[in-house]
Amino acid sequence: MSLRRRCFIALGLLSFLATLYAIHAQESGNGPPLLTSESRPKDGQQLTRTGARRTLVVTAIDRVKNAVVNIHSERGVAASSHDAFAMPAAPKAMNGMGTGIIIDPRGYIVTNQHVVDDVTSLRIRLADGTSQNATVIARHPELDLAIIKIEPSSPLPIMPIGTAQDLMVGETVIALGNAYGYEHTVSVGIVSAIKRDVSLNKDMSYKSLIQTDACINPGNSGGPLVNINGELVGVNVAIRAGAQGIGFAIPVDHMVRSVSEMLKARRRSTAYDGLVHKDVLQQSQDGLVRKVIVDRVEAGSPAELAGLQAGDVLTNVGGVNVETGIDVERGLMDRKPGQSLQVVVQRQDQEKRLQFVVADLVWQKLGVQFTPVASDVITAVNKQLHGGLEVTAINQNGMAAKSGLRKGDILVGLHNWETVSVENVNYVLNHPDLATFHPVPFFILRAGQIRKGQLSITQ
Repeated sequence: MSLRRRCFIALGLLSFLATLYAIHAQESGNGPPLLTSESRPKDGQQLTRTGARRTLVVTAIDRVKNAVVNIHSERGVAASSHDAFAMPAAPKAMNGMGTGIIIDPRGYIVTNQHVVDDVTSLRIRLADGTSQNATVIARHPELDLAIIKIEPSSPLPIMPIGTAQDLMVGETVIALGNAYGYEHTVSVGIVSAIKRDVSLNKDMSYKSLIQTDACINPGNSGGPLVNINGELVGVNVAIRAGAQGIGFAIPVDHMVRSVSEMLKARRRSTAYDGLVHKDVLQQSQDGLVRKVIVDRVEAGSPAELAGLQAGDVLTNVGGVNVETGIDVERGLMDRKPGQSLQVVVQRQDQEKRLQFVVADLVWQKLGVQFTPVASDVITAVNKQLHGGLEVTAINQNGMAAKSGLRKGDILVGLHNWETVSVENVNYVLNHPDLATFHPVPFFILRAGQIRKGQLSITQ
């Protein structure tokens, strides 16, 4: 018998003896249990302790998953026909998908502009499985961001916001979203690069994006990219077609600035505060920490009357704890003119509690109150006009009075726009090019005649 064959026989004998010993030890209670078909863990049982499996990634996902929504959209696409004489066909419905990030418990959600562009309907599905329709309330096409709104039956969880300013290449990040329609899909990767300028085609280009190899697919657009602490660091926006592991996200700091501006513009269409704030990042032992400080207050504004000063650190506005500029807008949002709220600031190591009263924009800027009048009163004078606003109260020291407006006048036009509603006046007062209109021409109906005047409006 060869030496090699004798070795195989010896090894087999040792294995057999080891098995007999294990069985004897188990029967005598001196050894570990054998993993037989009867003793294997059943489905749902664990081989290891749950705590050992609860990694930082699992914890981060638990923190943010309920603040992520799935978006299902519908667009009308014109049907093509090769028959030149055929009647135009009805548009065909095309389904789309995307993801959104809840930023306010009242149902305000951030997503990409291209997710909601030209949609005829939006359906939102929350983490708890409930669905409802949404409307688009603000857009920022240049940054490819939009805000949509739903009407939840109870307050929603919101996304914790971090910063992309201290992101490290190689740092772990997590993407969540409606990938290919698979709702709340999670993928994990690293930061591959920062401050990437990306041109996807002649119509779509982005500046200073985060690049990641976390799997981002169609449907992830508008969803969160979070760090290991479960803090939003980016909004997923694009993939490189044909590539693997190359996805991009808008830095959260750009998103915060854009969303704050959109919310402020929407709010200031009806109310005025005179508060100018800015986000700052402060170094701490745990990294960069967000703060919001008062940059300046406008003279005679509610902010100045409340006692706010440049340099104040805003910590709470209307019951909303402030970490970003979005929180300031959340605290002021939906406040009616004349409504009072508390603002808490930190000023030179002292906490100050101030009472803040939101003002009506038209009264604040012009010193006048308007009431819409019946359209036939106006069309009887000029058939090209569609309505007007009667001056029902006026501040004799205000801009309107100084410009010649009187109680009883009917404002029918301001600059190039008709004034059928107060919103038309607010539109002009909030116009980004208001300074170039100066002085602003106005048109009133007085004693049955259309008259023209000029307003000097300060921004």
